[in-house]
Amino acid sequence: MDAKPPRLLDQVRESIRYKHYSLATEKLYIYWIRFFIRWSGLRHPKDM
Repeated sequence: MDAKPPRLLDQVRESIRYKHYSLATEKLYIYWIRFFIRWSGLRHPKDM
């Protein structure tokens, strides 16, 4: 079986939780990341 690499938002959540940020901060970061991805034409930030 091939293990898929973690998705971008999963990586962000893991990093935020590791740093013990509040849940509200996590939700806000996820919101803005999704907003940016949609704004940029649904391209992955790695591909820009």
